[in-house]
Amino acid sequence: MVNRLKSTPLYVFLALCAFVTVFPLLNILSMSLSSSRAIISGEVVLWPVEINVQAYKQLFIDGQLLVAIKNTVIITGVGTVLQMIATTLAAYTLSKRRLKGRQIFTFMVMFSMLFGTGLIPLFLLVKQLHLINTFWAIWLPGLVSAYNLFVMKSFFEGLPMELEESATIDGATDLTIFFRLTLPLSKPILAAISLFYAVSLWNTYSNALYFISKSQLLPVTVKLYQMLQTPIDSLLAGGDSAHYIQPEGLKAAAIMITVLPILCVYPFLQKHFIKGVLLGSVKG
Repeated sequence: MVNRLKSTPLYVFLALCAFVTVFPLLNILSMSLSSSRAIISGEVVLWPVEINVQAYKQLFIDGQLLVAIKNTVIITGVGTVLQMIATTLAAYTLSKRRLKGRQIFTFMVMFSMLFGTGLIPLFLLVKQLHLINTFWAIWLPGLVSAYNLFVMKSFFEGLPMELEESATIDGATDLTIFFRLTLPLSKPILAAISLFYAVSLWNTYSNALYFISKSQLLPVTVKLYQMLQTPIDSLLAGGDSAHYIQPEGLKAAAIMITVLPILCVYPFLQKHFIKGVLLGSVKG
């Protein structure tokens, strides 16, 4: 009983933290589903008032957003696979002490974390490689994240050396050890890094804005931004003020469209994600 009383303040604190975290999302969801009258009058807090889906209809009305979502799915899916392949191979290679020039390569990766090239040299390089208006302009510049590479490298270095030595004695090559031994033991870190890359690609904005000008290739983030810049002052149907679309309602609907897919995927990776995040913590 005493222990329960002592832990009560902790539970209250955690509940408050959870509420503070969830409240903005619930508020945005409620605004996206509420009527314009309720939004104007400030009645929307946690629950939708006078449920209305006109904001979502307006965003999907011409079909351009569906094309943008398809582009984002392609960018996220293919890009995550490419980034994971490059990061995993690089991290596994740098984790081997027998690699000649290992310290030099590691320093080069670390140097890229401290100093960037800037936008203009990057744009000139992408243009020189004829990647403008292609998805490769989004994939290649961020193919390997130095931070993710070091996290995965630390994980590989923490695997028991005895397993690799035993496999080597049995005649296994480096590729065999990598695919049949290292990768099966690395599911937590693979899931965590994959989620990092997927979220980054799903929310990609700046590279797409700089390097893609064709409307049919734009991701959902840029397309939503362009759509929200177009003022909507006309009535959708009828004369009731409830049919007006407020900019706040459109923005809330746009936010939910971009956030919901990640929220749906996260629960399935939560267990591995937490394990992968804890890999970089200090052990004592």
